[in-house]
Amino acid sequence: MASYHKVDRPYLGVANPVLDEMVRGWRREMDLEARVALADALWQSNIHEARVAATKLLTQARIRPDEAVWHLICSWVPSFDGWAVADHACIAGQRRVMADLSRLDEIEGWTTSAHMWTRRAALVITLPLTKLNFPKPDESEARARVLDWAAGYVPDRDWFIQKAVAWWVRDLSKHDADAARAFLEAHGADMKAFARKEAGKYLH
Repeated sequence: MASYHKVDRPYLGVANPVLDEMVRGWRREMDLEARVALADALWQSNIHEARVAATKLLTQARIRPDEAVWHLICSWVPSFDGWAVADHACIAGQRRVMADLSRLDEIEGWTTSAHMWTRRAALVITLPLTKLNFPKPDESEARARVLDWAAGYVPDRDWFIQKAVAWWVRDLSKHDADAARAFLEAHGADMKAFARKEAGKYLH
């Protein structure tokens, strides 16, 4: 598994469905404070499956209060070093972003990080904004804000950054084709060819 994920850490070989069942049990048995503490300890173990389980413990649409969950997820971002665990963590974070769009203020700081995985996380954690067919005014404003971040990433030649931009614009094109098309008209020529093609996959 280390060769697949290209990250040097312990791998136990536990399948995701097994982790899901374990996490469901922990959720039933623990209050929020205990779940946050367990997620923190699992992450700090640096074991691949433990980190995935940590993210799953915190992946829930309705959590009140959710500040401790949000702060813990944010504390993980600088240690992202591969797409698999990072994406699981960002899925947990997506719920918290959509619950409180003011969190974009903190995420904006990630866009200028020297750490590529932190920059990438700014787009992955905001992906639900692309999927809204009838966004409210604050959601439309948030979507435009993240599109500006994506535009700022276009000169970055890193494959993972180009892929993240393409992913964001491609998903947006399913729900707001005009915005996706305008982005590609403005920036497509400066994107890597594979990313430009991926971003425009559903545009005709």
